[in-house]
Amino acid sequence: MEHFNYGIDFLTVGKALQIAKGETKGTLSASSIEQVEKSAQAVEDIVSGERTVYGINTGFGPLCTTKISAKDTRELQYNILKSHSVGVGKPIDPTIAQLMLILKAHSLAQGFSGIQLSTIERIIWHIDNQAIPVVPEQGSVGASGDLAPLAHLFLPLIGLGEVYFKGERMSTERLFQITGLQPVALGPKEGLALINGTQFIAAHAVMVVDRLYNCLSHADIIGAMMIEALMGSAKPFSPRLHEIRPFKGNRHVAHRIRVLLEGSEILNAHINCGRVQDPYSLRCIPQVHGSSRNAWLHLKELLEVELNAVTDNPIILSAEETISGGNFHGQPMALPLDYAALAAAEIGNISDRRIYLSLEGKVEGLPQLLMNDTGINSGFMLPQYTSAALVSENKSLCFPASADSIPTSLGQEDHVSMGSISGRKALQIIGNLEQILAIELLCAAQAFDFRRPLRSGPALEACHAYVRTKIDHADKDRIFADDIQKARTIITERKLIALTQSEMAQKESPFHVEFENY
Repeated sequence: MEHFNYGIDFLTVGKALQIAKGETKGTLSASSIEQVEKSAQAVEDIVSGERTVYGINTGFGPLCTTKISAKDTRELQYNILKSHSVGVGKPIDPTIAQLMLILKAHSLAQGFSGIQLSTIERIIWHIDNQAIPVVPEQGSVGASGDLAPLAHLFLPLIGLGEVYFKGERMSTERLFQITGLQPVALGPKEGLALINGTQFIAAHAVMVVDRLYNCLSHADIIGAMMIEALMGSAKPFSPRLHEIRPFKGNRHVAHRIRVLLEGSEILNAHINCGRVQDPYSLRCIPQVHGSSRNAWLHLKELLEVELNAVTDNPIILSAEETISGGNFHGQPMALPLDYAALAAAEIGNISDRRIYLSLEGKVEGLPQLLMNDTGINSGFMLPQYTSAALVSENKSLCFPASADSIPTSLGQEDHVSMGSISGRKALQIIGNLEQILAIELLCAAQAFDFRRPLRSGPALEACHAYVRTKIDHADKDRIFADDIQKARTIITERKLIALTQSEMAQKESPFHVEFENY
């Protein structure tokens, strides 16, 4: 098994997900242990000395001028975990909570937070043993750190809250009975170090990067299937066209479509047809999909900075030097998450237009509603209703959460990012997008059947053949919700990406490293 050194190695989205899945083991190196212990000692020296340092021997937020006695500094840390556990709503996905633990362990292990080694080791125990805290989804304003969700995340350290463990949701008290664990003895500043940070936002962003990548890859594949089914032209994907407007995402998508269409009999069969140009939803795939790719790349690049950052406050450099700043503010992630949400919604928007095109019956060889015997059958009319509903819902979710700010903490925290909402909304939109693409895949596969005996290129033929192992061609009406679910599973299990990988690997895009690795 691969090892990752918390606090030392460079954390990426892919590496974080590997640790969460148990494919890579996170450990503490000797150098990070030394730095953590040095920082913890600096906090102890501050407590025993005369200096006043925010969060160590003062209250929090608007209580920052309230001095806390040395004997009360430890109790202060327990109180902050309890008082800040005010989250509401449904629990977040346990995978996101697991990622929060991983991201926090990596940040704390850099040794600027004054936390005890034993506390980080307990966090790593939770990661390694899949004892995942239950964290409500609502309550963070995305500044001063993701205070409420992080407070819930770390209640189990002091014997409170709930966890998921071995397939069961249970109290931490029950977890301790099963495992023999005891509550952690928190030292000065530890409670503050645990709840200050952007790990709720960043964990959501990790999932956005991963799931949006999957949607973008499938949108290219399904869009290429629709080009074949609707007898579209390959000219809009010409490299010469995109070299004179050289956006990276556009050029990458155009390259991918060219590779997917290579060797197609269908393309050659209508090369001399009288149609001058295709509708935008076919012709402008590189421009639309490519723009969303650029937004994805922007989020990925900024997130990699955040994953390896220290977002605590104050920062402990030594007993003599501490900095009270704003590294906990979620704005650097809130803006690109809102951008990525819009990018995801637009992929659904253009996908729905291709679905509609496939149903019109205006393309030679394709029956209206993609079924020969309509009248008694409605064909694929109603799946498009669902895609339209999802596209509209996504539009309503696109209002940027980062455009808002409501002062908190009696005005001490007078500008906040709302990045936690940005992350949650982005994942909602991506969930809807997966369903829209599933509907397009159904329609594309159905329309593809009407092109027989002509065949497409090897990559798209392999994709179509796989779909047909899971979903039969529809000659009459049936419960299409079942087919949509099967198609979504094909997408979420990334089957079509795997089927096209060898073709793509033989003819890699110049931008392969940037857009295909994370």
